[in-house]
Amino acid sequence: MDIAIVGGGAAAVCLLDALAATQDSPATQGAPGTITVFEPSPHLWRGRPYGPDLDSVLVNAPPAIMSVRHGDFGHYKAWLGERGGDHTDELLGEPLVPRSVYGDYLAESAEKAMAALSEQGWVVRVVAAAVREVVRSGARHLVLRTQDAQECNATHVALCVGQGTPPDLYGLSGTPRFTPDPYPLANTLTDIPAEGEVAIIGSGLTAVDIVTSLAARGHRGHITLLSRSGVLPHVWQRPDGRRPQHLTVERVAALHTARGRITLDDLGELLRTELAEAGEDFDEFATELPATPAQDPVQWLARQLAAIDSPRIGRRVLQETAHTVGPYAWRLLPEADRVRLRRHLRTATSVASPMVPVNASVLMRLLDSGRLTITPGLQAIAPANGRFRIRHDGGEHTAEFIVNAVNPPPHTVPAAARRLVHSLADTGLATLHRQGGLTSADPRVQVVGDLSADGSFITSSIPGVAAQAARAAQALLTY
Repeated sequence: MDIAIVGGGAAAVCLLDALAATQDSPATQGAPGTITVFEPSPHLWRGRPYGPDLDSVLVNAPPAIMSVRHGDFGHYKAWLGERGGDHTDELLGEPLVPRSVYGDYLAESAEKAMAALSEQGWVVRVVAAAVREVVRSGARHLVLRTQDAQECNATHVALCVGQGTPPDLYGLSGTPRFTPDPYPLANTLTDIPAEGEVAIIGSGLTAVDIVTSLAARGHRGHITLLSRSGVLPHVWQRPDGRRPQHLTVERVAALHTARGRITLDDLGELLRTELAEAGEDFDEFATELPATPAQDPVQWLARQLAAIDSPRIGRRVLQETAHTVGPYAWRLLPEADRVRLRRHLRTATSVASPMVPVNASVLMRLLDSGRLTITPGLQAIAPANGRFRIRHDGGEHTAEFIVNAVNPPPHTVPAAARRLVHSLADTGLATLHRQGGLTSADPRVQVVGDLSADGSFITSSIPGVAAQAARAAQALLTY
């Protein structure tokens, strides 16, 4: 057995950890074979999000949902230990370290997994090259061809290629003072003077990173968040130690086994039961969530900060289960229910990918001072006399600098991986899904991460990727 893993970021780390933990497969007995990881980036295991950067670029989630080990909520927190002591978010009550420190966790987890695999008899290596295509070679073998004309034979392939870079929605690439990709912020923000007027395309977590990092660097100019919706991410609430008892993978699996199906209404009933046992009203909670886009963003953010210690559990449950149960339940839902959920993409993303309180506090301070404005209804941006003219529902204004914080839609095929993805589709090893992403058409090929069409309609999180990796590891060692 010769497994090729294409990509060396967080998804690959989750897969290596899952392969190392899979002891009950015949493939792990004796001399199982080779595992080759292909990754051209100098930031091996860290990917684009967790490479070296400013200390103001923080991990955007509590430690319990950042573990690369599927089902082990304490794995990352145990690794963090005393490292997190100087980085506690006082409002959240949890350590939130710079993302480069999380990159250290990924790197150490990968090294430990490779050492464990070597002890099991695997030969594990890393090749610093990008794979451009995969083709069949006879009935059992596959051939990977790299950009530098290398060829590698494999019996199995796992795609862990990541999300890719931001799309340029307004055709501004190459324009002076336009930043097409903000990361690493340590490099891109140096070009913006302290008094510069900055407009950021987007209002999600990437935009929050940019605002807080500008503030940390002493920026004093005006900042505008531009987006179509004007919706900010929700804010994490302080964890209360409670774990869901009804809206769980086990309960969803049991319902699916008993009925042969699972629907969005079934998931709603599990959440209803969860809230009822805590004395909370499901209908009231369900009414509040879709109302988010209609609220004034400043007042809404103030209410979010005031609710960090709220005893109500509804949002806590939904935020956790979006990452732990959502990826599993999504694969079981009928297409009609998936369509229903996709209609609420912006609200769902805001709820499932909240910002940490320390960052929300920075935004609130800048909003109160008038140095930050949130402008919805973005229509167009164009260069104009050395500045940028911005047209939106409320009129027009200009800015000196534009920073692109638009994340690719879920399941987008990254530009660097298009030839590779199409080679798999052309040879019948995988299928491009009409809603985006790639589905395996051959059990010897597995897809882990946001490229997987079997993943949820929101961008993959670490728990979702770890769950995919666990399934992929079992499939790779079975076929």
